[in-house]
Amino acid sequence: MSILAWIILGLVAGFIGSKIVNRSGEGVILDIVLGVVGAVVGGFLFNQFGAAGVTGLNIYSLIVAVIGAIVVLVLYHLVVRGTAR
Repeated sequence: MSILAWIILGLVAGFIGSKIVNRSGEGVILDIVLGVVGAVVGGFLFNQFGAAGVTGLNIYSLIVAVIGAIVVLVLYHLVVRGTAR
């Protein structure tokens, strides 16, 4: 996949994931970064369970990326809240 496709997939996955996790989003840049990281994490997790990871710019990859973004966002919130206390 090209870097532009990763950014687009990351933006969409980060946006959807942040709406699911905290309903407000983290901001465009952080949503993109967490979405791209989430796509990588989602692809890794799916590969570990024997399924295909991110395969391109398609619905399946978007679902994988959103699941990964949710995992990354939950961990991000745990770390941010943990350091704020």
